[in-house]
Formats: sequence, structure tokens, C-alpha cells
Amino acid sequence: MLSPYGLEIVESCITCKLRADRIFCDLPPTALQNFENIKFATAYPQGAVLFVEGQLPRGIFVICKGSVKLSINSPSGRTMIVKLAEPGEVLGLSATISGKPYEVTAETIDPCQVNFVKRDDFLRFLKDDVEACFKVAEQLGEKYHNACKEVRSLGLSHSAAEKLAKLLLEWSSKNGESGKTEPRLRLRLTHEEIAQMIGTSRETVTRLFAELKKRQILQSKGSTLVIRNTTALRDIANHN
Repeated sequence: MLSPYGLEIVESCITCKLRADRIFCDLPPTALQNFENIKFATAYPQGAVLFVEGQLPRGIFVICKGSVKLSINSPSGRTMIVKLAEPGEVLGLSATISGKPYEVTAETIDPCQVNFVKRDDFLRFLKDDVEACFKVAEQLGEKYHNACKEVRSLGLSHSAAEKLAKLLLEWSSKNGESGKTEPRLRLRLTHEEIAQMIGTSRETVTRLFAELKKRQILQSKGSTLVIRNTTALRDIANHN
């Protein structure tokens, strides 16, 4: 079914051709059918807010298509983007299980299909299915591991240039471009949003991009960023 946002909505998890090694996607047939019975497939446009930091948990959101930015806000109004969530990831998992408010705000950065499961239905599903419980425990462990990795990578970096280089290399790796001579990235975030990811100002990000292009480490082609010199970018990222 085609949505107003140009997405081909996949109504059934069981017949979905995108199924891969993702949480809830590779469950045994019975468990997958039980999950199918409690989820709601919804399409969202770019810029839609799925939930807000501090909001009591309504349930989990499983990303099927598109990407979602997760952010936190300080009392003074400053925003930090903590992660870009991709297809297969489950949002609001720890809050839904614990009953505590959502820790972040989730906003789509392009049109998305998201499967939503109400909190009561999800908790009942976990109580009835051991395999699903293991999947959730595995996902929570992975989230903790990734959080520690990101804190180490960005929090212990000495400069904004180092943080930006690490972020670009991470995106390159996730996109499967890291093995290419000149990896290409489609920039989906503004300089302001990138600044919010690495804890600096928009002006600093703009200046760093200009310097990297001047040194012919990066090249812009429309919304695509080409890494012309991966070795040089890696040297910046590993500078201590």
C-alpha cells in the first residue's frame, strides 16, 4: 500500500521482504504471528515527532523504513542529538519496560514506516514468549554497549575536528562505504544538527567543513559528501 509520503507500506511482518537479522523480525513463526497481532503499521512524514523526552511511555516504535533522530534537551534549551536510529531499531524500549518517561525526543528525518506496539500489549507479549524476552535483553545490552562506545568516541575526543572526523567515518562505515577508495555520504542533517551531535556550534561545523574541503579531504556534490582522502580524515579522528 502506497502512503501519502511516497512509502510502500508493508502491512504484514510475516510477508515482509525486508525481514533480516533484526529484533522481532527473525522470531520463530508463532512468536512473529503474536507480534503481528499487536502492532500497528504507520507512515510518518519528515519532521514528525514520535514521542517527547519526559513523556510517559505509550509503547515501543520499531523502525521499518527511514531514519529517526534522537535528541535530549538541557534546562537552558540547548539540544544534543544523541543518535540517528535506522531501520530495524526499536525506540522507547527501556522506558516501555521500566515505566519511566522516555529519555529522548524522537523525530523523523525523512518519511518513515514505523510499527507501534502499545505498552500493555508489549509487556504481555514478553511475559508469554521467552524468545522475545531474550531478544529484548540482547537489544538492551547492545544499546548500553553502543552508548559507552559513543561516549568514549565523542566525549573523550579532544577537539571538534576530531569529533567531526569520527562521526563522518562512523557514517561511512554504517553505509557500507568504508571499504571504497572515495566513500560517499548523503548528508541528511544540517550543520546545526551536526553541531548538536558533536557538542559544538554551527559556525564551528561550517568552518571545519570548509577547512576539510580546502585540504581536499572532502568534496561536496549537491547533498552528497565525498571523502577524497580517508587516510587524512582517519588521522584527524585518531589525533590525541
